[in-house]
Amino acid sequence: MSVTITLTDQNQSTLRIAAYGAVSLLAAAGAPHKGMTNGSIALTSATGVVGHVLSAKARDIKLTGKSVAELAEQVLPALTEAMTVLGQQDPNEAENFRGTVLVAVEATTQTGKGAPTPAVAAMARKITAALDA
Repeated sequence: MSVTITLTDQNQSTLRIAAYGAVSLLAAAGAPHKGMTNGSIALTSATGVVGHVLSAKARDIKLTGKSVAELAEQVLPALTEAMTVLGQQDPNEAENFRGTVLVAVEATTQTGKGAPTPAVAAMARKITAALDA
C-alpha cells in the first residue's frame, strides 16, 4: 500500500531549512569545514519524499542570525515542525527524515581526529532532541 504525501511549498521549505540548517548549526558550533561538506552530501543522498524535497534546487533556505543562538532559534523549531508535518502524513517518511538528518549530523561531526569538540557534541544532542520533541 502506497501513502501519498502532500507537502505545501511552506512544508517543503521547512524541511530544507531544518535539514540544511542542522548542518549549518553544527558548523556555527565549530564543526570542521570538511564535515559540513559531508553533512550536505548526506542530505542530498536521501531517498523517498524526503530525498526529493532535499535535493530540489530551491532558493528558500533563508537562515539569518549573527550568533549560534539566533541560528538555533530558527533551526531547532523547524526540525520539530518537520517531524510533526511528516508524522501526520506518513510516519515512515518522518523516520526517513529523522534518519537522514542524524546521518548528516554524524557526517558533519566526524573529524577523523577523534570525538567532536564538546560544543559540537552538545549541538548534535540539541538537534536530536528537537527531532524527538
